[in-house]
Amino acid sequence: MERSLIRREVIPFLQMFGALILGTAIADALLHFFDLVWVGRWLGIPGVLLILLSFLYSMRKHKMISFGKPKTLLILHETLGWSGSLMILVHAGIHVYTVLPWLALAAMLVNVISGMTGKYLLNRSRQFLAVKKDLYLQQGLSEEAIEKKLFWDATTFDLMKKWRAVHLPITLVFTVLGLTHILSILLFWEWK
Repeated sequence: MERSLIRREVIPFLQMFGALILGTAIADALLHFFDLVWVGRWLGIPGVLLILLSFLYSMRKHKMISFGKPKTLLILHETLGWSGSLMILVHAGIHVYTVLPWLALAAMLVNVISGMTGKYLLNRSRQFLAVKKDLYLQQGLSEEAIEKKLFWDATTFDLMKKWRAVHLPITLVFTVLGLTHILSILLFWEWK
């Protein structure tokens, strides 16, 4: 049975993002149930540290560091980024009272979505299109017929390829907003 690119790749991607949101809701509910809401206030710190550690992959990719295998660092990047985002979402879900944290949170969510696009969709989608095209070639279809059959899948793939145009600037926006949020907390902290 032939499956479309949307059902094969996009829906599982949305399920993974949904798991992040569901994990956040469950963690938040557990903190409330066990009267540990105060823990959520502090989850922002380890969340940020995990996200900072996830940048080892980017540093290796841009030759700023030379240790570590790129594939291992990519897996670490994805795992630490997802885990750190979960902690920050729980942190934000418990106490967001002003605009700045909401902006940082929105930028982080867009960043997570764009990063997941790169991980889950692009390479698998490229392979999916190649396999589908080979199958149609084996069936003896002409290039024009194949192009028509693959039109919506190819269009979906072309849109997904633009993920870096969002991921890198949003990472910068998230970084600036996150740092501003952290600095404002330190500035207005009651140090007595």
